Amino acid sequence: MTKSSLRLFPSELACPASECMQYTNVNFLLSRPSLRVSCLVKKGGDVGASNHDGKNVNAEVSCQLMHSHKEESYERKRRLHVPLQKADFVRTLLIDNYDSYTYNIYQELSVINGVPPVVIQNDEWTWEELCHYLYEENAFDNIVISPGPGSPTCPEDIGICLQLLLKCWDIPILGVCLGHQALGYVHGAQIIHASEPIHGRLSEVEHNGCQLFRDIPSGRSYGFKVVRYHSLVIDSESLPKELIPIAWTSSTSTLPFLGSKDLGKSNVHEAQKVQSIFVDPFLDKVGNGSSNHFDYGNTRSRRVLMGIRHSSRPHYGVQFHPESVATCYGSQIFKNFREITDDYWLRFRSSFKEKHAYSDACMQLSNVIEVCSSISAENNAVDQLKRIVHAERHLEYNKTEMQHLEMFNMVNTHHATTGYKCLKLKWRKFGHLAGQVGGAESIFCELFGHETENTFWLDSSSTEKERARFSFMGGKGGPLWKQLTFRLSHQSDGSSKGGGYLSLEDCQGSSETIFLKEGFLDFLNKELLSYRYDKNEYEGLPFDFHGGYVGYIGYDLKVECGVKSNLHKSKTPDACFFFADNLVIIDHKNDDVYILAIHEESSSVTQWLDDTEEKLLSLDGSVKMALGKQNSHYLTLSSNKAGFAAEKSREQYIEDVKKCLNYIKDGESYELCLTTQMKKPIKELNSLGLYLHLRERNPAPYAAWLNFSKEDLCICCSSPERFLQLDRKNTLEAKPIKGTIGRGATKKEDEQLKLKLQFSEKDQAENLMIVDLLRNDLGRVCDPGSVHVPRLMDVESYATVHTMVSTIRGKKRSDVSAVDCVKAAFPGGSMTGAPKLRSMEILDSIESCSRGIYSGCIGFFSYNQTFDLNIVIRTVVLHESEASIGAGGAIIALSNPEDEYEEMLLKTRAPSRAVMHFD
Repeated sequence: MTKSSLRLFPSELACPASECMQYTNVNFLLSRPSLRVSCLVKKGGDVGASNHDGKNVNAEVSCQLMHSHKEESYERKRRLHVPLQKADFVRTLLIDNYDSYTYNIYQELSVINGVPPVVIQNDEWTWEELCHYLYEENAFDNIVISPGPGSPTCPEDIGICLQLLLKCWDIPILGVCLGHQALGYVHGAQIIHASEPIHGRLSEVEHNGCQLFRDIPSGRSYGFKVVRYHSLVIDSESLPKELIPIAWTSSTSTLPFLGSKDLGKSNVHEAQKVQSIFVDPFLDKVGNGSSNHFDYGNTRSRRVLMGIRHSSRPHYGVQFHPESVATCYGSQIFKNFREITDDYWLRFRSSFKEKHAYSDACMQLSNVIEVCSSISAENNAVDQLKRIVHAERHLEYNKTEMQHLEMFNMVNTHHATTGYKCLKLKWRKFGHLAGQVGGAESIFCELFGHETENTFWLDSSSTEKERARFSFMGGKGGPLWKQLTFRLSHQSDGSSKGGGYLSLEDCQGSSETIFLKEGFLDFLNKELLSYRYDKNEYEGLPFDFHGGYVGYIGYDLKVECGVKSNLHKSKTPDACFFFADNLVIIDHKNDDVYILAIHEESSSVTQWLDDTEEKLLSLDGSVKMALGKQNSHYLTLSSNKAGFAAEKSREQYIEDVKKCLNYIKDGESYELCLTTQMKKPIKELNSLGLYLHLRERNPAPYAAWLNFSKEDLCICCSSPERFLQLDRKNTLEAKPIKGTIGRGATKKEDEQLKLKLQFSEKDQAENLMIVDLLRNDLGRVCDPGSVHVPRLMDVESYATVHTMVSTIRGKKRSDVSAVDCVKAAFPGGSMTGAPKLRSMEILDSIESCSRGIYSGCIGFFSYNQTFDLNIVIRTVVLHESEASIGAGGAIIALSNPEDEYEEMLLKTRAPSRAVMHFD
């Protein structure tokens, strides 16, 4: 097959004499052992261990390419006269530094380049493998180096990126944040602490008009506002002559976000454009004006570098995050980098042979351009690369999206042990019945409240402002009912990981335990993909749950989603689900009640539908009142017992916040969601009465009641936060909450507190960081260009608190499953911080016990591949004679330790008072 030669052949590579120079730091760094613990930032000075006796270790980097400077110069001059047109697509290698924003870049480049980039992590390929694809396969036109935690001075943080920046002098490279710092460091600049860590905050940027900033305004009040996520900076005083400053911002000036409420499908504020007057030396000729002139020495002393470029290589770096949803002109920067790439290869492409190879490559990739939204979900970057570069596509792209999914299902269920299951659905609707019979509470108490064992209630108890619409309830059902209980096999010390034990109990009470080597989520995925159904059977239903799995996923299942190990072991099961074949649904918007049942083709469910209909129509609302009085009395008798005891004292929690702030200062994280547990012994507490009391005092749109009697486990949840939803139109939605403040005693005070939250720069920064993280998580599994933020930083009011909520949506790719979507985003970013993987490692080392069910998710997986899951917060977990409540908050650079402790207590107020019966 003809190679896609969009640039020089390996035999034509040459190293100009100007590149055979001394570069500090590099050889020393590459020889260091990869131990993250030794790479932590030094306090109060230069970052990392790149100094020896207070000075940089200089190492001469010899040129490994054998052509002389004279031959190289001749070849390049000859190529200037080759008249070639720009490509219809640009192929990018995107290096992921284990960041949580990389796939925001992926989404941008997929649209701008015309074909999705290939993403590899910074330690995934060896240097030899990279050289093979870069110089033998000619697979890429440019490289983008992602942001990431840590410092470029630490080998484990930066991986292969320094070698790329040093040796790939003939390939356009753009470094973002950590990649920007790496560009400076590899050429001898120092990496130091910034005067102040800036995370999730906006600054105005000035630039010199170079090609990277073409058509972007510059200067104060001209609209070029960018989002910054960094604690470390390039010391501008140490910048070598090979690197040219191209952008700056004030070291202390930041701005609150006051942007549009509907941010569309790209960066916001693509405001009035201005014409560039500075042109890079790689262009054939100067543009419409002369270069701006700056006093670099004066600039270095007063401002923070926001951008640099190499004087002779097509290498650029920006300290800010152009991919953030709140960065102005972010898309334009990536478009400009594509133009830089196109212009570069137009200048240096040569020979008749290469021209023909280039044309062949265009033909080979024509299908890829048309179907860039259907890139393989495989994690193997080499396989993904082969499919993209060589256009080895095996799917028929002229088929509908449903045909894509069905083919994907057949492949993925080939090895499923359960085989195919053909499910049939029957349902009945009772219009405007709910209010007549006392509402959702009366219906649950009458149908399931007398025998609460093995019952569930996904309860939209707060439906104002269309936060939620449907409630789903049920109990031990028909012949398809079963319970799944999963426990991870790893020990509390994290010495082993992987897999776990699944206990299954059927409707007859028979049980078995099996070991799942690949884990619970893999098992659940195969189960869901094994179901076959006729979608015409649920066409008239306005909701997406038609039967299937109802339960929770515990926080520790993060080990099945990319985390290496859990330091702590949960006392509760790590996942617990019912397979619900009988359901009662309340439509709170229209006051309708539905009953439905699923069954296999050979069985019938008419009897359950008849019995349930009879019970519904006989309700008069009196059950709710009687049960309420009984539970109120019972709880009052129990209220004299001891209160909740915190896992950590006030002093310990505040000290933990300070530890988080130090990690943030050192660039290890942008935001850390620190949590703790409060626990209380209980005896014979009426758990359903407790839940009814909690939902009355603190109604929430994603509340839930789950009772797993065999596990002595009951969950009373009043969560206001959606983790992730996938509807039948394949729309994914996340609604993270970050920013919380208590309600006021008076209407005036309440409104003032609401405004205080709305315009708090700290809370805006918290929220924005998680919004960008969720955009990244959805970007892993959504069609390129489809991820958008229809609502950013809305303030919602609940019984005890105001909260800041954002909404992120995207269109699921046809080649990924429902469980794939969950794995891409679990645990919810609002409970971890960013970057997610590094932040979870840090939090595991600070927190003293497992979070268990708290911070996980509760909800359903329907047999037709839809799901809706909440974030488990504001929740009481009753397990083995103990009540536990988890709570915490996001720690960022602006956090005050005492205030964070008070916010944590605020979030426990409603559930703890419910247990203590308030007063």
